[in-house]
Amino acid sequence: MDRNFARALALVLKHEGLWSDHPQDKGGPTMKGVTLANFRRYVKPNATKEDLKKITDEQVATIYRRFYWDAVRGSDLPGGIDYAVFDMAVNSGPDRAIKYLQAVVGAKQDGRIGPDTLAKTRAMMRATVINSLCDKRMAFLKRLKTWPTFGKGWTSRVSGVRAEALKMAAQPDTPPPVVVEKEVQKEVVPETVETKVKKETGLWGWLTTGFGGVGAAVAWLRDSQVSDIAAFGGVAIVGLLILTFLGPRLAASIRKIREELA
Repeated sequence: MDRNFARALALVLKHEGLWSDHPQDKGGPTMKGVTLANFRRYVKPNATKEDLKKITDEQVATIYRRFYWDAVRGSDLPGGIDYAVFDMAVNSGPDRAIKYLQAVVGAKQDGRIGPDTLAKTRAMMRATVINSLCDKRMAFLKRLKTWPTFGKGWTSRVSGVRAEALKMAAQPDTPPPVVVEKEVQKEVVPETVETKVKKETGLWGWLTTGFGGVGAAVAWLRDSQVSDIAAFGGVAIVGLLILTFLGPRLAASIRKIREELA
């Protein structure tokens, strides 16, 4: 799974080490497992050995992901198997690593991981695939002419890959956690006498309607060119009628609400 890339890369770099320029190494000058040829191919065409020594961690990660991890479809392989195939791809080339995996799972050895290879890989026990792949890898390395020179290091490397891959295989491939948006909590505003009256009685609406009527009466009297005295008298009468009708009812409701809130 792709969640293993960072861990797999760290393990690969541990085996690859830092600078190397062994005369019997066909890869030539190497820094953190990246050969000078690949550095020129993927990063800087006219790079020198000194340029390679200064390769950044970001460049290293990009090269390994793009040309090895993605080449063997590491993100689609089961945990543990992804690392075992990835490390072999770095050490012996993606094409060989894929064909060896296909030989183990019984898929066509065409060097391309497709639906059939993935299905057959997932259908097998991970430990079986890892052990068989590492066995085949060791058999291949022992046939190389450089085995007397690098055999001890290769044996240690494959042994370490086997152990770590089996540990990864023992861990379930859990999906990423589902992020649940928190429900927005509405602010709770304490009830007052006024809000209580509005909520539990219809008196507030009556009052606003009544005083709205008073305003309308004033406007009508003014538009009708009635004298100020007559207008004042009319408004007073309307207000008196409102208070007479609603006053007792409003007072009783407010008293009851105050008792509940106390």
